[in-house]
Amino acid sequence: MNIAITFRHMEATEAVRGYATEKIGKLQRFLRQPMKGHVAVSTQNHRLHHVEVALQSGGEHFHAHETSEDMYASIDKVTDKLERQIRSVKESTIKKGAERTSDRLMADLAGEE
Repeated sequence: MNIAITFRHMEATEAVRGYATEKIGKLQRFLRQPMKGHVAVSTQNHRLHHVEVALQSGGEHFHAHETSEDMYASIDKVTDKLERQIRSVKESTIKKGAERTSDRLMADLAGEE
């Protein structure tokens, strides 16, 4: 797992860095291959906090961004969005695999008759 964090227009704090690394790092449990991530944290007018995350795991790429008045809330929302994306891809892959297996079973049964 490799996560790079970039701070734009704000002071780089260890608290935000640690929180983002912890939250994004938890997404690794949903992925089969090691994850590489880039987190961009920025502020706009010292009120709005923008978080943008790009993940790569094997051949899969995921991207999400969020803006809110609280930095930690933005990180939480981005993590939720990425988790939904990963689960969606994983479920569709499982569903496709099940369809292929049932198609093969039906072909085998048709060939036996």
